[in-house]
Amino acid sequence: MKSKGYREVCIFLAGSTPQVITETLYALAVKDPPIFTDEIYIITTAKGKQASEDPLIGKGVLDNLAEEYGMPRINLTDSSYLIPADGFGNPLQDIRDEQDNERMGDLITEFLRERSSDPAVRIHCSLAGGRKTMSFYLGAAMQLFGRPWDRLYHVLVTPEFESNPGFFYKPKEDKVIECRLPDGSARTLHTRDAEICLAELPFIRLSRKLSLHIGNFRQLVAEGQGEIETATIQPWLKVNHSDRTISVGDSLIEVVPVQLMIFTAFLRQKTEHCKYPERPYCLDCTDCFLSLNDLSSRAALEAMAGDYSRIYGNDPFRREDLLEKWKEGMEPQALRQNISKVNKEIKEHLGNEVLLPYYTVASVRKYGDSRYGVRVEKGKIRIE
Repeated sequence: MKSKGYREVCIFLAGSTPQVITETLYALAVKDPPIFTDEIYIITTAKGKQASEDPLIGKGVLDNLAEEYGMPRINLTDSSYLIPADGFGNPLQDIRDEQDNERMGDLITEFLRERSSDPAVRIHCSLAGGRKTMSFYLGAAMQLFGRPWDRLYHVLVTPEFESNPGFFYKPKEDKVIECRLPDGSARTLHTRDAEICLAELPFIRLSRKLSLHIGNFRQLVAEGQGEIETATIQPWLKVNHSDRTISVGDSLIEVVPVQLMIFTAFLRQKTEHCKYPERPYCLDCTDCFLSLNDLSSRAALEAMAGDYSRIYGNDPFRREDLLEKWKEGMEPQALRQNISKVNKEIKEHLGNEVLLPYYTVASVRKYGDSRYGVRVEKGKIRIE
């Protein structure tokens, strides 16, 4: 039975105990309503593939499970197995070092990204099986790319039956299997006593909430962390010269031309003259902040005059009038007064005490002088 028309895709991790695959498929099949898989993918190593092929295919365990519980026949082919390549381009035999770990993490991440791009697919991931680092990567990839309808599980089995080479799922008819005890002796078990529980694990879904670009697992985590650190509290800051407005998220603030010109100068300083352009995020850096003496020079006024002209529809006479009025540059006192006025406008219209420190012109004491700038992230600024 399918839910809401999704194509059900199961993704498993496998090491030396392929039982977790059939145990999970069984647990899904006996749910109410049952979930029957359309596609199966097994993320493993070359050794893990060998360990699963013989019982699942060679001994017909998958076919028996499907027939007994009315499931569609499950076809396992080479394309069902996802195995990372080692440093020489060969299938990875086992995870032995940090590089092997990262190769596995990158494969898991890229595969989850690709499958989650199809809205008609519902993903069911099982964390049981494989190395512990594989479980970590799969869970983390689900956080990055999982949608609301995707599911993450861990299968729990009665201890005597867990990893037992003779137990793959709970058959409808009771069977007797042997259990090896630590002292080497054998114990007879009845499958009717086995319990298989599929625990659904909650996870934070960041898919479509972060703007993640192509990269390996490590790069995606770094990018996602930076997005979280800024996106959760900082909406877009946009300056529209033709409308003479500043917008912070949904708040629209009308500003007089000279104040808008000065405010834009601080934004351009951050976006166009950053001392660390290789850094994607500003965080607490204020090295782009200017002193009022820096901003009061003739050269600084000439740079600002371009925006002043744009505010008036690219009227060149407005630019000339500004430069004529302040022949030596705008005086620090006039700059200070206009900064105070634009901050007052933003404060009155924004009405959010948490955001104010990021969107008003702030001052810091630095190099023996007061320096001014805007703390909002440079990636959140748009000047139109």
